[in-house]
Amino acid sequence: MVRILGVPVYDQPLARALDEIVATCTAGASPRTSRLISATGAHGLVHAQHDPAFARALEQFAINLPDGLPGVWIGKYFKRARSMERVRGPDFFRAVMQRTTSTPIQHFLCGGKPGVANALRAACRDRFGNTRVVGTYTPPFRALTDAEWDELARQIYACATDIVWIGLSTPKQELFAVELARRVRVHYVATVGAAFDFHTGTAREAPVFVQKSGLEWFYRLLQDPKRLTRRYAEVVPLFLYYNLLDLVRDERQR
Repeated sequence: MVRILGVPVYDQPLARALDEIVATCTAGASPRTSRLISATGAHGLVHAQHDPAFARALEQFAINLPDGLPGVWIGKYFKRARSMERVRGPDFFRAVMQRTTSTPIQHFLCGGKPGVANALRAACRDRFGNTRVVGTYTPPFRALTDAEWDELARQIYACATDIVWIGLSTPKQELFAVELARRVRVHYVATVGAAFDFHTGTAREAPVFVQKSGLEWFYRLLQDPKRLTRRYAEVVPLFLYYNLLDLVRDERQR
């Protein structure tokens, strides 16, 4: 792990994370400790700077994948994490689904608007060849009651779930995952943000060349300016500012 703005971020290639996840889920003696995984981009890293509760939540995650090229650039070129590579939430979800098609690993989908989780279940079968999505759940647009948490946990247990996938928005999805991990015993609880919408066609994904350029945030802004203009107007300059301060501190400590 490498710390970027104080947050521990995964600094190894996607292939290594996939090997670790499959090994954990298929090892008979591996305990079900509800390990947390996030796909954390600039938005999450900046939000953690002024939300101590969210920062503490990210500390509990076993793996915070670097979902954003700016974070990878900081890690590779300023933090000496030479093996670090970008792992987008949607790409991570797809890779795990494809990797586990011929394994007994079972998945549970939690998130999206009504109907999206079920549509993603069909997409996993038709696009990724994975028929082991054993359950879905659409959370309400409010905090769950204790009774609703208990019912969700019951569903997850009843399905013998190995990995629960959370598709909400940051920071809601990370906080939701932390709470869920307290209530269930699975191998992993993973937050993947827009993966639910991208893989069901609910939202349009940026072309690959845009993703590789580091301008995916701008593409998404053009797709949804009403919701994202304020967010990116804050996140982009703050990400640069906080990292500049961080790098200056690191230099002074040498």
